[in-house]
Amino acid sequence: MVTGGGTGGHTYPALTAIRTLQNRLAAEGKALDVLWIGTAEGLEARIAPAEGIAFATVATGKIRRSSNPLKMMSAANVRDMARVPLGVAQARKIISSFEPDVVLATGGYVAVPAGLAARMCRRPLVLHEQTVRLGLANRKLAGSATRIAVSSESTLPLLPQEVRGAAVVTGNPIRPEVLTGQADKAVQALGLHGFDRRLPTVYVTGGAQGSQQINGVVRDALPWLLERANVIHQCPDNVGELRQYAAALPAGSAGRYHLAGFVGPELPDVLALADVVVSRSGAGTLAELTALGKPVVFIPLASSAGNEQAHNARHLEESGAAIALLGDVTADQLRDAVGPLLADPAGRDEMARRARAHGRPDAADRLVDVILSAASG
Repeated sequence: MVTGGGTGGHTYPALTAIRTLQNRLAAEGKALDVLWIGTAEGLEARIAPAEGIAFATVATGKIRRSSNPLKMMSAANVRDMARVPLGVAQARKIISSFEPDVVLATGGYVAVPAGLAARMCRRPLVLHEQTVRLGLANRKLAGSATRIAVSSESTLPLLPQEVRGAAVVTGNPIRPEVLTGQADKAVQALGLHGFDRRLPTVYVTGGAQGSQQINGVVRDALPWLLERANVIHQCPDNVGELRQYAAALPAGSAGRYHLAGFVGPELPDVLALADVVVSRSGAGTLAELTALGKPVVFIPLASSAGNEQAHNARHLEESGAAIALLGDVTADQLRDAVGPLLADPAGRDEMARRARAHGRPDAADRLVDVILSAASG
């Protein structure tokens, strides 16, 4: 049984683990019977059925965090917390009926009732944490877990002493296709025939939801960037405005700028083509870029839960594996960060080497090893 979701950061590692486990068992002539517990509103409600995975929902509540204790006791928080016992009862009924050999929880609010129900039903519980610090759901469940799979060695000293013995470093599972991209395929698929392949290529992305902050900073730095690089800019939120801006670029540089509302199946090839990446610093993004060994300038989302994106970015920057730009980032700051990388191939190679030292391309297999170990007792 799998539980977790709400966002891609919790959903996609679970999906990759399921696929990897299915393949592992199929190679042994066995099959996987899997049920995903999520919420009707979360991303998992679309992903699981689309992948042919049985799906069930339970009640849960979102805790709106604040440094002010009085705000933590808001009416909305009290109402949502009151839904958790109902979710636990629902999950307990589902688990008692399904009788899983092991429960995998990847975080998100829905993981709490399902994880607590797993303990009540005496089913082995494996937690997976994508970020350096345990998320709120996994902190609540850590004492109930058989094993705690973490994505970074840096997480181990941050764990409570009483659960540290249950922890194992697996890394954060990434889609295997991300590792197999081909640069020439990106040129063909996106029609990048105006690119000058003698120049480095920069891939800019704010993720599936986009980022007005990143888009604005890149727009202001674009003429400077295009003198030094080709640019692929994934921008789903205000693509029309940027398209108008791009239309006014000088003819000599306009061909080196590709604006895309969405980069889907082409993403592995785009990443293979990219020499430098400018992006948010969510856990999934970190896992992919470090596995690939990509020099990256992170502009973290300031409103991410627990300020995790800034923590992730600083963690890599401290070891020279990335550059982190925090707060209200300006075009000048972006130029100062990207410029040396574009001008110095050896510097890019060194950052790539340090990034790869943090990458775990075999994370899904490592997590499957933990799941199978927990299931076998």
